[in-house]
Amino acid sequence: MSLDFKPVEIGDKAIFNRYFREDPPEISELTFTNLFMWQGLYHPVWAEKENILLIIMNPDGYPPYGLQPVGKGDKQKAIGTLLTYLEGKTDNPKISRAGEGFVNNVDKTRFTCTPDRNNSDYVYKTSDLIDLSGRKYHRKKNHLNQFIKSYQCEYRELDTDLVECFINMQEKWCMMRECMENPNLLSEDYAVRRALTNFKELDYRGGAIMVNGRMEAFSLGELLNSNTAVIHIEKANPDIPGLYTAINQMFASNAWPETTFINREQDLGIEGLRKAKESYYPHHMINKYTITRT
Repeated sequence: MSLDFKPVEIGDKAIFNRYFREDPPEISELTFTNLFMWQGLYHPVWAEKENILLIIMNPDGYPPYGLQPVGKGDKQKAIGTLLTYLEGKTDNPKISRAGEGFVNNVDKTRFTCTPDRNNSDYVYKTSDLIDLSGRKYHRKKNHLNQFIKSYQCEYRELDTDLVECFINMQEKWCMMRECMENPNLLSEDYAVRRALTNFKELDYRGGAIMVNGRMEAFSLGELLNSNTAVIHIEKANPDIPGLYTAINQMFASNAWPETTFINREQDLGIEGLRKAKESYYPHHMINKYTITRT
């Protein structure tokens, strides 16, 4: 099948954003920033066909897979187009991480949709993350209050003058976590640096916490759709108690107070990450699925 797939480059942003405006995404994967920053690990490529944006991920060490088609064209036809293309690339052609809203409209007589819990997104009420009110957030509120009481801190929003400080903080965090010994953390380090060095061209926002004049935590996120923000990256000095709680709360409060929900992405099946995400009591999950031919 003749499809002109090409790598995601910064000059493609307007095309992607047009499709995302026409067909607002619900899953965390479908933002231009996310696709662009993770190019070093997933090597996404894209093509247009009949008013549909087709995206294929080529993760290091794993077979390629498609993402759900985006746009106003015929999505059932687009699913078939993607799977047919992938049949020439892998023994297991599939569309992965497809959102529940998309899957509800898939023709189940032609395609099989299998749940993918590890990649399902956690979605929280923004007001819950900001206010931390009620008994269920009592411990989080205590952590936040103890941090504010114990440290002289300042919240700063990412701008061009602070980019270098964010990069330096990422470098220090990587040294603490020995990123060079962990392929996953090394890939994430590349993604964070790629996002930061292209800050002026991308649409995300960042927030940081300065402790005694030094940056000790930061977070990066962007609008996913009209009422939801998505948080891509969150880093904090693990030696400062309550700092992760603080950057979570302050970034939500300062960057996203006008949103209804905040999507904090998936847990990838990692037990500690799942426990941490569940501890904030998600309002709902964006369940995801793998689509194959029936």
